[in-house]
Amino acid sequence: MPKLNQQDLWSLEDYSNERAAFREMVLAHKKDRKVLIGDHILLIFEDLLSVRYQVQEMLRIEKVFDAAGITDELEAYNPLIPDGDNWKCTMLIQYGDVDERKIKLQQMKGIEDCVWVKVEGHDPVLSIADEDMERANDEKTAAVHFLRFQFSDAIVKSLQSGAAVQVGIDHQSYDEKPLLLPEPTRSSLVNDLSGG
Repeated sequence: MPKLNQQDLWSLEDYSNERAAFREMVLAHKKDRKVLIGDHILLIFEDLLSVRYQVQEMLRIEKVFDAAGITDELEAYNPLIPDGDNWKCTMLIQYGDVDERKIKLQQMKGIEDCVWVKVEGHDPVLSIADEDMERANDEKTAAVHFLRFQFSDAIVKSLQSGAAVQVGIDHQSYDEKPLLLPEPTRSSLVNDLSGG
């Protein structure tokens, strides 16, 4: 699958002109790529478009316009783009109350390794978490993680043939029912697979 390069990006000046329309398009696109498990864990499945938006926003916020700085941002974000045989997502653990969040992050230690995708007719595929850097420690997990779900050829074929998909979490401190992906979400995620 393609990765982003500098030629894919607008200059800061051009982005300021395109930003409103681009943001609206990306938000509409991401609507079908969000999976809420229970009330507090949101998975946002990334792809080329969502990562491009994140890079453009970081360059804008940090006012980066030199080639070296742009390369640094691309190297940081390109690993979030699926490779054609996997899905990649940002996992957010969301609690509005700061004190409650602190307690829950302690109780949920290791939850980032307990997220799974189950494609109809296959065993569940467990998440591979935070390959770029460790985000948890001995006391607690982090509120943000990056996950990869790596699929066999057989699972990719089943997904491309219309197999149903469930997403769930098996962790003692977060007992929520698995979610059957609605068709718009399943279809959007299948597009991340080679030949999808």
